[in-house]
Amino acid sequence: MSVVLIFLAAIAAIMIWWLSGQRLTSKPWLETGSVQMPVHAGSERRPVPAVKIGLFVFLGVVGALFSLAVSAYFMRAASADWWGMPVPRLLWVNTAALALSSAALQWAKREAQHGRMEALRPALAAALALAIFFVAGQIQAWRELTAAGYVLADNPANSFFYMLTGLHGLHILGGLAVLAHTTAKAFAADIAPERLSLSVDLSAIYSHFMLAVWLLLFALFAGWANDFVDLCRTLIS
Repeated sequence: MSVVLIFLAAIAAIMIWWLSGQRLTSKPWLETGSVQMPVHAGSERRPVPAVKIGLFVFLGVVGALFSLAVSAYFMRAASADWWGMPVPRLLWVNTAALALSSAALQWAKREAQHGRMEALRPALAAALALAIFFVAGQIQAWRELTAAGYVLADNPANSFFYMLTGLHGLHILGGLAVLAHTTAKAFAADIAPERLSLSVDLSAIYSHFMLAVWLLLFALFAGWANDFVDLCRTLIS
Protein backbone atom coordinates (compact mmCIF):
# COMPACT_ATOMS: atom_id res chain seq x y z
CA MET A 1 0.00 0.00 0.00
CA SER A 2 2.88 2.37 0.71
CA VAL A 3 4.22 1.88 -2.81
CA VAL A 4 0.79 2.58 -4.30
CA LEU A 5 0.41 5.81 -2.34
CA ILE A 6 3.91 6.99 -3.23
CA PHE A 7 3.40 6.21 -6.91
CA LEU A 8 -0.02 7.87 -7.09
CA ALA A 9 1.31 10.90 -5.20
CA ALA A 10 4.09 11.24 -7.79
CA ILE A 11 1.55 11.06 -10.64
CA ALA A 12 -0.66 13.65 -8.93
CA ALA A 13 2.31 15.98 -8.44
CA ILE A 14 3.24 15.73 -12.12
CA MET A 15 -0.35 16.40 -13.21
CA ILE A 16 -0.69 19.42 -10.88
CA TRP A 17 2.60 20.85 -12.18
CA TRP A 18 1.46 20.37 -15.79
CA LEU A 19 -1.98 21.86 -15.21
CA SER A 20 -0.49 24.87 -13.44
CA GLY A 21 1.43 25.61 -16.62
CA GLN A 22 -1.79 25.67 -18.63
CA ARG A 23 -3.39 28.48 -16.53
CA LEU A 24 -6.32 26.19 -15.75
CA THR A 25 -6.34 27.39 -12.15
CA SER A 26 -6.69 31.08 -13.07
CA LYS A 27 -9.90 32.98 -12.19
CA PRO A 28 -10.56 35.47 -15.00
CA TRP A 29 -13.86 36.63 -13.41
CA LEU A 30 -11.85 38.10 -10.55
CA GLU A 31 -9.50 40.03 -12.80
CA THR A 32 -10.10 43.78 -13.04
CA GLY A 33 -9.29 46.29 -15.72
CA SER A 34 -9.30 45.88 -19.45
CA VAL A 35 -9.47 42.40 -20.87
CA GLN A 36 -7.21 43.42 -23.70
CA MET A 37 -3.78 42.04 -22.91
CA PRO A 38 -0.63 43.36 -24.55
CA VAL A 39 0.68 41.14 -27.28
CA HIS A 40 4.39 40.37 -27.30
CA ALA A 41 6.22 38.61 -30.05
CA GLY A 42 6.60 34.93 -29.24
CA SER A 43 4.48 35.16 -26.07
CA GLU A 44 1.37 33.48 -27.47
CA ARG A 45 0.71 30.06 -25.98
CA ARG A 46 -0.69 27.43 -28.29
CA PRO A 47 -3.58 25.33 -27.00
CA VAL A 48 -2.63 21.88 -25.78
CA PRO A 49 -3.60 19.25 -28.38
CA ALA A 50 -6.38 16.94 -27.29
CA VAL A 51 -4.27 13.90 -28.14
CA LYS A 52 -1.63 15.04 -25.64
CA ILE A 53 -4.21 15.39 -22.88
CA GLY A 54 -5.51 11.94 -23.81
CA LEU A 55 -1.99 10.54 -23.52
CA PHE A 56 -1.60 11.92 -19.99
CA VAL A 57 -4.93 10.40 -19.00
CA PHE A 58 -3.89 7.06 -20.48
CA LEU A 59 -0.55 7.16 -18.67
CA GLY A 60 -2.38 7.87 -15.43
CA VAL A 61 -4.46 4.73 -15.94
CA VAL A 62 -1.37 2.69 -16.81
CA GLY A 63 0.42 4.03 -13.75
CA ALA A 64 -2.49 3.01 -11.53
CA LEU A 65 -2.47 -0.46 -13.10
CA PHE A 66 1.22 -1.00 -12.43
CA SER A 67 0.97 0.43 -8.92
CA LEU A 68 -1.79 -2.06 -8.07
CA ALA A 69 0.27 -4.90 -9.53
CA VAL A 70 3.29 -3.85 -7.48
CA SER A 71 1.13 -3.65 -4.35
CA ALA A 72 -0.08 -7.20 -5.02
CA TYR A 73 3.56 -8.24 -5.47
CA PHE A 74 4.46 -6.99 -1.99
CA MET A 75 1.45 -8.61 -0.36
CA ARG A 76 2.12 -11.96 -2.06
CA ALA A 77 5.82 -11.83 -1.23
CA ALA A 78 4.94 -12.09 2.47
CA SER A 79 3.59 -15.63 1.96
CA ALA A 80 5.51 -18.71 3.02
CA ASP A 81 5.52 -20.25 -0.48
CA TRP A 82 7.43 -17.33 -1.98
CA TRP A 83 10.96 -18.04 -3.23
CA GLY A 84 12.97 -15.30 -4.85
CA MET A 85 14.45 -15.76 -8.31
CA PRO A 86 17.77 -14.45 -9.64
CA VAL A 87 17.88 -11.35 -11.81
CA PRO A 88 19.52 -12.12 -15.16
CA ARG A 89 22.53 -9.96 -15.95
CA LEU A 90 20.98 -9.29 -19.33
CA LEU A 91 18.42 -7.08 -17.62
CA TRP A 92 21.19 -4.56 -16.93
CA VAL A 93 21.92 -4.37 -20.66
CA ASN A 94 18.22 -4.11 -21.45
CA THR A 95 17.84 -1.27 -18.94
CA ALA A 96 20.70 0.62 -20.55
CA ALA A 97 19.15 0.11 -23.99
CA LEU A 98 15.78 1.45 -22.86
CA ALA A 99 17.43 4.46 -21.19
CA LEU A 100 19.40 5.22 -24.36
CA SER A 101 16.23 4.88 -26.44
CA SER A 102 14.49 7.40 -24.21
CA ALA A 103 17.48 9.75 -24.48
CA ALA A 104 17.48 9.40 -28.27
CA LEU A 105 13.80 10.35 -28.37
CA GLN A 106 14.52 13.42 -26.26
CA TRP A 107 17.22 14.30 -28.80
CA ALA A 108 14.73 13.74 -31.63
CA LYS A 109 12.20 15.99 -29.89
CA ARG A 110 14.71 18.82 -29.73
CA GLU A 111 15.70 18.40 -33.37
CA ALA A 112 12.04 18.38 -34.47
CA GLN A 113 11.38 21.61 -32.57
CA HIS A 114 14.29 23.29 -34.36
CA GLY A 115 13.32 21.88 -37.76
CA ARG A 116 16.57 19.97 -38.31
CA MET A 117 15.43 16.99 -40.34
CA GLU A 118 18.97 15.78 -41.08
CA ALA A 119 19.50 15.14 -37.35
CA LEU A 120 15.93 14.05 -36.61
CA ARG A 121 16.10 10.96 -38.82
CA PRO A 122 19.12 9.29 -37.12
CA ALA A 123 17.73 10.15 -33.68
CA LEU A 124 14.42 8.42 -34.45
CA ALA A 125 16.19 5.44 -36.04
CA ALA A 126 18.44 5.04 -32.98
CA ALA A 127 15.48 5.24 -30.59
CA LEU A 128 13.56 2.64 -32.59
CA ALA A 129 16.52 0.25 -32.85
CA LEU A 130 17.29 0.48 -29.12
CA ALA A 131 13.64 -0.10 -28.17
CA ILE A 132 13.53 -3.19 -30.40
CA PHE A 133 16.76 -4.36 -28.77
CA PHE A 134 15.13 -3.97 -25.35
CA VAL A 135 12.15 -6.15 -26.33
CA ALA A 136 14.43 -8.78 -27.87
CA GLY A 137 16.60 -8.71 -24.74
CA GLN A 138 13.57 -9.23 -22.50
CA ILE A 139 12.55 -12.29 -24.53
CA GLN A 140 16.10 -13.64 -24.29
CA ALA A 141 16.06 -13.11 -20.51
CA TRP A 142 12.85 -15.14 -20.34
CA ARG A 143 14.52 -17.94 -22.32
CA GLU A 144 17.53 -17.95 -19.99
CA LEU A 145 15.31 -18.18 -16.91
CA THR A 146 13.15 -20.98 -18.30
CA ALA A 147 16.26 -22.88 -19.36
CA ALA A 148 17.55 -22.59 -15.79
CA GLY A 149 14.30 -24.07 -14.46
CA TYR A 150 12.52 -20.88 -13.39
CA VAL A 151 9.25 -21.61 -15.16
CA LEU A 152 6.00 -19.67 -14.87
CA ALA A 153 4.08 -22.02 -12.55
CA ASP A 154 7.02 -22.98 -10.31
CA ASN A 155 6.30 -20.39 -7.58
CA PRO A 156 4.49 -17.05 -7.20
CA ALA A 157 7.71 -15.03 -7.58
CA ASN A 158 8.22 -16.46 -11.07
CA SER A 159 4.61 -15.78 -12.01
CA PHE A 160 4.81 -12.15 -10.93
CA PHE A 161 8.10 -11.66 -12.77
CA TYR A 162 6.74 -12.96 -16.06
CA MET A 163 3.43 -11.14 -15.60
CA LEU A 164 4.95 -7.74 -14.82
CA THR A 165 7.69 -7.89 -17.46
CA GLY A 166 5.19 -9.18 -20.01
CA LEU A 167 2.72 -6.39 -19.22
CA HIS A 168 5.49 -3.82 -19.52
CA GLY A 169 6.67 -5.39 -22.77
CA LEU A 170 3.19 -5.16 -24.27
CA HIS A 171 3.11 -1.43 -23.53
CA ILE A 172 6.55 -1.06 -25.10
CA LEU A 173 5.28 -2.82 -28.22
CA GLY A 174 2.38 -0.36 -28.40
CA GLY A 175 4.81 2.54 -28.27
CA LEU A 176 7.02 0.83 -30.86
CA ALA A 177 4.14 0.76 -33.35
CA VAL A 178 3.69 4.53 -33.07
CA LEU A 179 7.44 5.17 -33.13
CA ALA A 180 7.92 2.98 -36.20
CA HIS A 181 5.16 4.87 -38.03
CA THR A 182 6.74 8.22 -37.07
CA THR A 183 10.20 7.04 -38.16
CA ALA A 184 8.86 5.83 -41.51
CA LYS A 185 7.22 9.22 -42.08
CA ALA A 186 10.49 10.98 -41.18
CA PHE A 187 12.33 9.07 -43.91
CA ALA A 188 9.60 9.79 -46.46
CA ALA A 189 10.35 12.41 -49.08
CA ASP A 190 9.14 16.00 -48.81
CA ILE A 191 7.88 16.05 -45.23
CA ALA A 192 8.27 19.06 -42.96
CA PRO A 193 9.63 18.59 -39.41
CA GLU A 194 6.63 20.54 -38.07
CA ARG A 195 4.35 17.71 -39.14
CA LEU A 196 6.36 15.29 -37.01
CA SER A 197 6.88 17.48 -33.97
CA LEU A 198 3.72 16.38 -32.12
CA SER A 199 4.26 12.66 -32.85
CA VAL A 200 7.86 12.84 -31.67
CA ASP A 201 6.81 14.74 -28.55
CA LEU A 202 4.18 12.14 -27.67
CA SER A 203 6.61 9.28 -28.31
CA ALA A 204 9.19 10.92 -26.06
CA ILE A 205 6.68 11.38 -23.21
CA TYR A 206 5.52 7.78 -23.54
CA SER A 207 9.10 6.48 -23.63
CA HIS A 208 10.12 8.44 -20.53
CA PHE A 209 7.12 7.08 -18.65
CA MET A 210 7.81 3.49 -19.68
CA LEU A 211 11.44 3.93 -18.63
CA ALA A 212 10.32 5.14 -15.18
CA VAL A 213 7.99 2.15 -14.83
CA TRP A 214 10.73 -0.25 -15.85
CA LEU A 215 13.21 1.26 -13.37
CA LEU A 216 10.61 0.72 -10.65
CA LEU A 217 10.10 -2.90 -11.71
CA PHE A 218 13.83 -3.53 -12.00
CA ALA A 219 14.36 -2.17 -8.49
CA LEU A 220 11.54 -4.43 -7.33
CA PHE A 221 13.08 -7.57 -8.83
CA ALA A 222 16.57 -6.68 -7.59
CA GLY A 223 15.28 -6.23 -4.02
CA TRP A 224 16.06 -2.53 -3.73
CA ALA A 225 12.39 -1.56 -3.53
CA ASN A 226 11.95 -3.68 -0.39
CA ASP A 227 14.70 -1.74 1.37
CA PHE A 228 13.12 1.56 0.27
CA VAL A 229 9.69 0.56 1.57
CA ASP A 230 11.19 -0.55 4.88
CA LEU A 231 12.93 2.82 5.15
CA CYS A 232 9.67 4.68 4.46
CA ARG A 233 7.84 2.62 7.06
CA THR A 234 10.56 3.37 9.60
CA LEU A 235 10.36 7.10 8.92
CA ILE A 236 6.56 7.14 9.11
CA SER A 237 6.44 5.13 12.34
